[in-house]
Amino acid sequence: MARRLKVTRAVVPSLFTTLNLYCGFLSIVEASRGQVENAAWFIILAGIFDSLDGVMARITRSSSQFGVELDSLADVVSFGAAPSFMIWKASIESLGSAGLIVAAFPMVFGAIRLARFNVQLVGLDKDHFKGLPIPMQAITLCAFMLQYFTPEYGLNGLAKQALPYLTVLLGLLMVSRVRYETFPQLSKKGIVGHPWKVVGFVIAGLIVIFSKGSFFFFVLAAFILFGVARSVYSWFRRPEEIESEEEAETSRIDV
Repeated sequence: MARRLKVTRAVVPSLFTTLNLYCGFLSIVEASRGQVENAAWFIILAGIFDSLDGVMARITRSSSQFGVELDSLADVVSFGAAPSFMIWKASIESLGSAGLIVAAFPMVFGAIRLARFNVQLVGLDKDHFKGLPIPMQAITLCAFMLQYFTPEYGLNGLAKQALPYLTVLLGLLMVSRVRYETFPQLSKKGIVGHPWKVVGFVIAGLIVIFSKGSFFFFVLAAFILFGVARSVYSWFRRPEEIESEEEAETSRIDV
């Protein structure tokens, strides 16, 4: 009975991971039909399921190596291949061979980022990520498309010119050493331990809600640029402080 209950608990997170993967597939299908906005929303929905599988793994205490590998495979599809195909069909297709290279950035660098994450993974609870998480990269691209893409005219003007640069930048940030905060846990320990992080995420959420999504892309862009600015600031600190932090982080990695 206990074994059956354990197996059942382990299935719950994997179910959300599978829904994440299926949403990535639906996004590719919609993009192939020219329904770019639908494709973007399916990627965002995949991001919601991706968050829920981690939550359920903590609640059921059913984390496993199988779940980690399945999650990474789903993420490569939903946040790598799907956004790559979406932006290629939406605008970058017109760039020809160069467009194919640029469009591949989310998929290729996302896969590299996930491989590095899995090698360095120690437990589920983390205060920060090294490099931009692949779901954040994908959702930022989706927010950009939802902000500036129209079914009648597609991307025009500055938005069309900016998309390739944004894609490359986000791809490189995924494999960078830039530090990004994790979402705060909705628990007493998480709120007390990181009050300013909670306040920041709540304010960001309220801005998106009250703007009816109009500021969604700008909120994500601010989050990404804040991580870059903090990393630039850290480069001006004493080298021994940075080196000691990296040594401490390396000592926690079980390769």
